[in-house]
Amino acid sequence: MRSRRAGLSERGLTLLEVMFALAVAATMTGVAVPLMSDALDELRTMSAARYVALRIASARVDAVSHSRAAALRFETCIDDEGRTDYAFMRITDGNGNGVRAVDIRDGIDVAAGPAERLSEKFPGVRFELMADVPDADGTTGTGQDGVRIGGARILTMSLDGTATSGTLYIRGRRSQYAVRVLGVTGRTRLLQYRPHDRIWINR
Repeated sequence: MRSRRAGLSERGLTLLEVMFALAVAATMTGVAVPLMSDALDELRTMSAARYVALRIASARVDAVSHSRAAALRFETCIDDEGRTDYAFMRITDGNGNGVRAVDIRDGIDVAAGPAERLSEKFPGVRFELMADVPDADGTTGTGQDGVRIGGARILTMSLDGTATSGTLYIRGRRSQYAVRVLGVTGRTRLLQYRPHDRIWINR
Protein backbone atom coordinates (compact mmCIF):
# COMPACT_ATOMS: atom_id res chain seq x y z
CA MET A 1 0.00 0.00 0.00
CA ARG A 2 2.82 2.33 0.93
CA SER A 3 4.62 1.68 -2.32
CA ARG A 4 1.46 2.38 -4.30
CA ARG A 5 0.99 5.75 -2.56
CA ALA A 6 4.62 6.53 -3.11
CA GLY A 7 4.15 5.77 -6.82
CA LEU A 8 1.12 8.07 -6.99
CA SER A 9 3.08 10.80 -5.23
CA GLU A 10 5.94 10.42 -7.66
CA ARG A 11 3.58 10.55 -10.61
CA GLY A 12 1.90 13.67 -9.17
CA LEU A 13 5.25 15.36 -8.67
CA THR A 14 6.30 14.52 -12.20
CA LEU A 15 3.05 15.95 -13.54
CA LEU A 16 3.63 19.18 -11.61
CA GLU A 17 7.14 19.36 -12.99
CA VAL A 18 5.87 18.88 -16.53
CA MET A 19 3.21 21.56 -16.02
CA PHE A 20 5.81 23.92 -14.59
CA ALA A 21 8.17 23.25 -17.50
CA LEU A 22 5.36 23.89 -19.98
CA ALA A 23 4.48 27.14 -18.23
CA VAL A 24 8.11 28.27 -18.33
CA ALA A 25 8.40 27.29 -21.99
CA ALA A 26 5.22 29.21 -22.85
CA THR A 27 6.51 32.27 -21.01
CA MET A 28 9.89 32.10 -22.73
CA THR A 29 8.21 31.69 -26.11
CA GLY A 30 6.02 34.70 -25.40
CA VAL A 31 9.15 36.75 -24.67
CA ALA A 32 11.29 35.30 -27.47
CA VAL A 33 8.82 35.80 -30.32
CA PRO A 34 8.67 39.62 -30.00
CA LEU A 35 12.46 39.73 -29.57
CA MET A 36 12.95 37.64 -32.70
CA SER A 37 10.42 39.80 -34.55
CA ASP A 38 12.25 42.98 -33.52
CA ALA A 39 15.61 41.50 -34.55
CA LEU A 40 14.23 40.46 -37.94
CA ASP A 41 12.71 43.91 -38.49
CA GLU A 42 16.05 45.53 -37.59
CA LEU A 43 17.93 43.24 -39.98
CA ARG A 44 15.52 43.88 -42.85
CA THR A 45 15.55 47.64 -42.39
CA MET A 46 19.35 47.83 -42.12
CA SER A 47 19.72 45.60 -45.18
CA ALA A 48 17.29 47.78 -47.15
CA ALA A 49 19.24 50.93 -46.23
CA ARG A 50 22.52 49.31 -47.26
CA TYR A 51 20.91 48.19 -50.52
CA VAL A 52 19.83 51.76 -51.32
CA ALA A 53 23.31 53.06 -50.50
CA LEU A 54 24.75 50.41 -52.82
CA ARG A 55 22.41 51.42 -55.66
CA ILE A 56 23.54 55.04 -55.24
CA ALA A 57 27.21 54.00 -55.24
CA SER A 58 26.63 51.92 -58.37
CA ALA A 59 25.06 54.91 -60.16
CA ARG A 60 28.05 57.05 -59.15
CA VAL A 61 30.54 54.53 -60.54
CA ASP A 62 28.54 54.33 -63.77
CA ALA A 63 28.46 58.12 -64.12
CA VAL A 64 32.21 58.53 -63.57
CA SER A 65 33.33 55.55 -65.63
CA HIS A 66 31.09 56.33 -68.64
CA SER A 67 31.38 60.13 -68.39
CA ARG A 68 27.62 60.63 -68.37
CA ALA A 69 25.18 61.43 -65.61
CA ALA A 70 23.20 58.65 -63.99
CA ALA A 71 20.36 58.97 -61.53
CA LEU A 72 17.81 57.28 -59.33
CA ARG A 73 14.31 58.64 -59.89
CA PHE A 74 11.70 58.20 -57.14
CA GLU A 75 7.98 58.11 -57.86
CA THR A 76 5.13 57.72 -55.41
CA CYS A 77 3.19 54.46 -55.41
CA ILE A 78 0.93 52.43 -53.15
CA ASP A 79 2.42 49.45 -51.31
CA ASP A 80 0.78 46.07 -50.65
CA GLU A 81 -0.80 47.39 -47.44
CA GLY A 82 -2.40 50.39 -49.14
CA ARG A 83 0.10 52.96 -47.85
CA THR A 84 1.93 55.60 -49.85
CA ASP A 85 5.47 54.57 -50.72
CA TYR A 86 8.09 55.15 -53.40
CA ALA A 87 9.32 53.09 -56.32
CA PHE A 88 12.69 54.00 -57.81
CA MET A 89 14.49 53.29 -61.03
CA ARG A 90 17.92 53.88 -62.52
CA ILE A 91 17.99 56.53 -65.27
CA THR A 92 20.80 57.22 -67.78
CA ASP A 93 21.44 60.65 -69.31
CA GLY A 94 20.79 60.44 -73.05
CA ASN A 95 21.88 63.86 -74.29
CA GLY A 96 24.70 65.04 -72.02
CA ASN A 97 22.77 67.74 -70.14
CA GLY A 98 22.10 65.72 -66.96
CA VAL A 99 19.08 63.68 -66.02
CA ARG A 100 15.97 65.88 -66.21
CA ALA A 101 12.28 65.19 -65.74
CA VAL A 102 11.42 66.65 -69.14
CA ASP A 103 14.00 64.44 -70.88
CA ILE A 104 12.64 61.38 -69.07
CA ARG A 105 9.14 62.31 -70.23
CA ASP A 106 10.35 62.73 -73.83
CA GLY A 107 12.24 59.43 -73.81
CA ILE A 108 15.69 61.03 -74.07
CA ASP A 109 16.88 60.01 -70.62
CA VAL A 110 15.92 56.35 -70.34
CA ALA A 111 15.51 53.78 -67.60
CA ALA A 112 18.38 51.35 -67.21
CA GLY A 113 16.17 48.78 -65.51
CA PRO A 114 12.73 48.18 -64.02
CA ALA A 115 11.26 50.18 -61.15
CA GLU A 116 11.91 48.74 -57.69
CA ARG A 117 10.06 48.90 -54.38
CA LEU A 118 11.92 48.13 -51.17
CA SER A 119 9.00 46.08 -49.84
CA GLU A 120 9.44 43.61 -52.70
CA LYS A 121 12.89 42.64 -51.40
CA PHE A 122 12.49 43.62 -47.75
CA PRO A 123 8.93 42.97 -46.50
CA GLY A 124 7.57 45.65 -44.19
CA VAL A 125 10.19 48.23 -45.22
CA ARG A 126 9.43 51.50 -47.04
CA PHE A 127 10.62 55.07 -47.56
CA GLU A 128 9.27 57.06 -44.63
CA LEU A 129 10.30 58.97 -41.52
CA MET A 130 8.39 57.85 -38.43
CA ALA A 131 6.08 60.47 -36.99
CA ASP A 132 7.87 60.81 -33.65
CA VAL A 133 11.42 60.77 -35.06
CA PRO A 134 13.38 63.99 -35.76
CA ASP A 135 15.15 64.27 -39.08
CA ALA A 136 18.87 63.54 -39.34
CA ASP A 137 19.69 67.19 -38.51
CA GLY A 138 17.70 66.95 -35.28
CA THR A 139 14.80 69.07 -36.53
CA THR A 140 11.31 67.96 -35.54
CA GLY A 141 8.00 68.48 -37.32
CA THR A 142 9.40 68.12 -40.84
CA GLY A 143 6.82 65.54 -41.91
CA GLN A 144 7.05 61.85 -42.75
CA ASP A 145 8.13 62.05 -46.39
CA GLY A 146 11.01 59.60 -46.79
CA VAL A 147 12.50 61.03 -50.00
CA ARG A 148 14.14 64.42 -49.53
CA ILE A 149 16.24 65.13 -52.58
CA GLY A 150 14.45 68.07 -54.19
CA GLY A 151 11.10 68.66 -55.83
CA ALA A 152 11.73 66.44 -58.85
CA ARG A 153 12.87 63.56 -56.61
CA ILE A 154 15.74 62.76 -58.95
CA LEU A 155 19.02 61.82 -57.26
CA THR A 156 21.62 62.61 -59.92
CA MET A 157 25.22 61.41 -59.94
CA SER A 158 27.34 63.64 -62.20
CA LEU A 159 30.28 62.50 -64.29
CA ASP A 160 32.70 64.38 -61.96
CA GLY A 161 31.55 62.28 -58.99
CA THR A 162 29.36 64.93 -57.36
CA ALA A 163 25.70 64.31 -56.60
CA THR A 164 22.38 65.76 -55.57
CA SER A 165 22.48 66.30 -51.81
CA GLY A 166 19.69 64.84 -49.74
CA THR A 167 18.44 62.22 -47.33
CA LEU A 168 16.44 59.06 -47.87
CA TYR A 169 14.58 57.80 -44.78
CA ILE A 170 13.96 54.06 -44.62
CA ARG A 171 11.77 52.51 -41.97
CA GLY A 172 10.64 49.07 -40.95
CA ARG A 173 7.86 48.31 -38.51
CA ARG A 174 9.95 49.56 -35.57
CA SER A 175 13.38 50.41 -37.00
CA GLN A 176 14.45 53.67 -38.62
CA TYR A 177 17.46 54.29 -40.86
CA ALA A 178 18.60 57.10 -43.15
CA VAL A 179 20.90 57.26 -46.15
CA ARG A 180 22.48 60.70 -46.50
CA VAL A 181 23.99 61.71 -49.82
CA LEU A 182 26.89 64.17 -49.62
CA GLY A 183 26.70 66.36 -52.72
CA VAL A 184 30.34 67.43 -52.98
CA THR A 185 31.73 63.89 -52.92
CA GLY A 186 28.70 61.90 -54.06
CA ARG A 187 29.27 59.48 -51.22
CA THR A 188 26.73 58.21 -48.72
CA ARG A 189 26.47 57.93 -44.95
CA LEU A 190 24.29 55.33 -43.26
CA LEU A 191 22.54 56.46 -40.07
CA GLN A 192 20.45 54.57 -37.52
CA TYR A 193 17.98 56.16 -35.11
CA ARG A 194 18.14 55.07 -31.48
CA PRO A 195 14.71 55.71 -29.96
CA HIS A 196 15.82 55.29 -26.33
CA ASP A 197 18.52 57.95 -26.71
CA ARG A 198 16.60 59.92 -29.35
CA ILE A 199 19.72 60.35 -31.48
CA TRP A 200 21.00 59.32 -34.91
CA ILE A 201 24.24 57.36 -35.00
CA ASN A 202 26.60 56.40 -37.83
CA ARG A 203 26.51 52.78 -38.98
